[in-house]
Amino acid sequence: MLARHALSRTGLHAAALVVGLSLGIQHVHAVGTDTPAPSTDKKKEKDKKSMIDRQRDDAAFLDGYRAARALILAGHYEDGIAAMHALHRDSNPDVANYIGYANRKLGNYEQSKLWYEAALKADPNHARTWSYYGMWHAEQGNRLKAEDFLQKVKLICGNETCTEFKQLRDVIDGKASY
Repeated sequence: MLARHALSRTGLHAAALVVGLSLGIQHVHAVGTDTPAPSTDKKKEKDKKSMIDRQRDDAAFLDGYRAARALILAGHYEDGIAAMHALHRDSNPDVANYIGYANRKLGNYEQSKLWYEAALKADPNHARTWSYYGMWHAEQGNRLKAEDFLQKVKLICGNETCTEFKQLRDVIDGKASY
């Protein structure tokens, strides 16, 4: 009886582990996030990597992404761009967005534009990229385009209280720069 109970309990733990692992690799897609979903690259799917190997890769990507983002937000734009490229996930919308942001802060407006467009190609509903690209337009003197992008952010967020909306609104109104 004790052996059957222990076996039953082990089966429950195994089932819970399988469910937990499967839930752990599902990715919630947000309007723009500081914790991007790892790539769902077709090449990666064809790899016969185990779930644990993919989770390890995803964790390493997130650690690297956070470190690269921290460099960019601290004003170390060139180092941050290099760190983002080192992730080998340039098609990830969050990665492309921050490469665009760093280039904009460096005054590399054409490069910035290319990266913002790459981010939006990867995720047309990426609110943070629409917001930053709106700031790009505002800096270029194109207030009307920045206002259009502001409305796009509002539609994606569903309100005017999300950070991306407020930041772009402040830039358009001349109250802040990001």
